[in-house]
Amino acid sequence: MVAKHCSGFSLWPTKAHGYNIGNSPYKDGKGDIVKEFVESCRKYGIKPGIYASTTANGYLHVANPGFVQSGGPVSQEEYNRIVTMQLTELWSNYGKLFEIWFDGGVLSREEGGADVLSLVQKLQPDAIAFQGPFGHPNLIRWVGNEEGTAPYPCWATAEATTRSDGVKRIEGLHGDPDAPYWCPGEADFPLRRSSYLGGWFWKAGEDNELYSLDELMEKYITSVGRNTNMLVGLVVDNHGLIPDADVRRAAEFGREIRKSFGRAYRSTSFEGNVSEMEFNSPQVLRYAVIKEDIRYGERVMSYVLSGKCAGEWVKISEGSCIGHKRIEVLDDSRKWEGVRLEITSCKAEPVISDFSVYR
Repeated sequence: MVAKHCSGFSLWPTKAHGYNIGNSPYKDGKGDIVKEFVESCRKYGIKPGIYASTTANGYLHVANPGFVQSGGPVSQEEYNRIVTMQLTELWSNYGKLFEIWFDGGVLSREEGGADVLSLVQKLQPDAIAFQGPFGHPNLIRWVGNEEGTAPYPCWATAEATTRSDGVKRIEGLHGDPDAPYWCPGEADFPLRRSSYLGGWFWKAGEDNELYSLDELMEKYITSVGRNTNMLVGLVVDNHGLIPDADVRRAAEFGREIRKSFGRAYRSTSFEGNVSEMEFNSPQVLRYAVIKEDIRYGERVMSYVLSGKCAGEWVKISEGSCIGHKRIEVLDDSRKWEGVRLEITSCKAEPVISDFSVYR
């Protein structure tokens, strides 16, 4: 839930300034949309997350990465106090949060920003922080675009997480298998195309801007299938609701995911370097899914996927990062008598929690 975007308007009755929902006609000034959102999440068994940008605030003349601009209505010190107050409200008044979104990262205390690190560790120590303050143990990073396309490979470890690209160096978008920080990628994209404000905001007459089902499935493959978390942005219209067209497309997307990956043709799990599955009859396959047991970290450095055709093993594909999940799209013009996964390089004994193929 976007509690405060870069305009500065706050969807809860913050005490930090008057530019908030309490000074709007909504529920005669008695409304708190953040509270309603969290309560609804808990009612339906959904883990709530809150987006609150600290790096930009149009109302207070603050520009990324969090500096008050010349002529602004508050000083940098005053803005830091406002950030601290607003985050304290969001992290204290609505219970435990699953994820906190820092769009554009966090201006550190050493760089002149508020002490966000101490605050999150005090009030929401278990929350996952997207582009959060360096030093928080539960960080996730941006993959560098809003198209649902993670780079490949996309390792869950990185060297640092202090910039909007998720790392100190732009080439670090891939992560680094030898880096010390566990900081998986999150691939975000809006359900609508980038026609109006990046597709993240509603505009009348743009129901035709929804991504097609085929496009969404491709984004699923290039996000979830590349070891990242997929985040889909849904707009809210002038009735305060997700539009009917978007609801229908999201439901179609969910059904297509379940149709494609809900039931594997063959599955196995194993420890070691090689696993083979042979079939009773030749099969046309669409996907192969490989998952490491990431309780032990990412151990696989490279692998080869092969298929058996006319009694001979043929290389289908090869890759490096598996991590939580790797989805391989297979050539569905051939029939296979079996499949084989070979781990060709690893840090320690591979622990493959799932090796599955889908027709």
